Amino acid sequence: MNVFEMFVPTRILFGAGKLDELHAQALPGRKAMVVISNGRSTRANGYLDRLTDQLVKAGVEYAVFDRVEPNPLLETVNAGGAFARENGCDFVIALGGGSCMDAAKSMALVATNGGDYWDYIPSGTGKGMPVVCQPLPLVAITTTAGTGSEADAGTVVTKPESHEKTGFVHPGLFPVLSIVDPELMMTVPPRFTAYQGFDALFHSVEGFVSNGTNLMSDMYALTAIENLGRFLPKAVADGSDLEARTRVAFANTLSGYVMCVGRCTSEHSLEHALSAFHQDLPHGAGLIMISKAYFTHLIACGVADERFVRMAQALGMPEASQPMDFVVMLDRLQHACGVGNLRMSDYGIVPEEFDAMAENARETMNFLFQCDRCELSHEDCVEIYRNSYQ
Repeated sequence: MNVFEMFVPTRILFGAGKLDELHAQALPGRKAMVVISNGRSTRANGYLDRLTDQLVKAGVEYAVFDRVEPNPLLETVNAGGAFARENGCDFVIALGGGSCMDAAKSMALVATNGGDYWDYIPSGTGKGMPVVCQPLPLVAITTTAGTGSEADAGTVVTKPESHEKTGFVHPGLFPVLSIVDPELMMTVPPRFTAYQGFDALFHSVEGFVSNGTNLMSDMYALTAIENLGRFLPKAVADGSDLEARTRVAFANTLSGYVMCVGRCTSEHSLEHALSAFHQDLPHGAGLIMISKAYFTHLIACGVADERFVRMAQALGMPEASQPMDFVVMLDRLQHACGVGNLRMSDYGIVPEEFDAMAENARETMNFLFQCDRCELSHEDCVEIYRNSYQ
């Protein structure tokens, strides 16, 4: 509890309007590959134009890669790495949400090391090859508040043919510079604001009840939980509320720090299996769907009772005294954000898949199961899915 190791070398510019300061920063190269999503919002909202104007002011050339899908795919990552090499890019800028930032990190690795990105994955069907060359430097400009990827060295990519969605961490994947500008988040629709906010919340909740807690991770996690409990419903209700957007963005970045100095748990493994089988399922939505059953199971195991009480208090129940008070507050927060009744069946998920999903979660991301305070069996995982099903 009193021992931890912390390494977060990313320089972060935080606050409204910070994107406009990019041209004055020491950028890590002369030609950037700008990575954006395959949707329209980055262009339609003027964010890409604002970024390229900054690059012109800085005297930096750029080439735009605009093919990243939600839950980024292996094929896209490999194509991005080749794109960077073909266009002579010497650094990468991710402009977008967690999918863009994760994809950009993986592309930066492929650009310098070559081959298939999955060759470097140490779990599942990956070959676990060493990363010999330093990835291209990365600048992250986040337009959402959900994954904390602007603050950590992790990335998550899906290999669809084997239904593998897994994380990869390497110190060379820390962004050298991140811009967290809440103004860029004000156009996120309410439902996606909620999905992303709960992803951030669960990074901190899992970090607070994992077997890797410490003084530093607890400080970050509780502050993030308090800010999300108070301000996420406000950001969902009024996307133009700059204070609410700022506080949610702050909590998201803190949750990224939690993953650097602490650990997530198997909740994320269980969700990754859901969205690996169903590409259209937003990651945050999947986490919301399984969260109450998952944490009820942990509480039934009798682990971290006092920590669940403390999180219930942080979410706005000062009189909390029982671990299940946390699940009560979690349910209240989900309903306050309009996502309390999400249905797996709306995404085509059927109970007949649960056995395969549980096996997939344990094989593909077993390393997060090792961060649990109590061991989850295959049968436990299937039961969590069943208890979550609507």
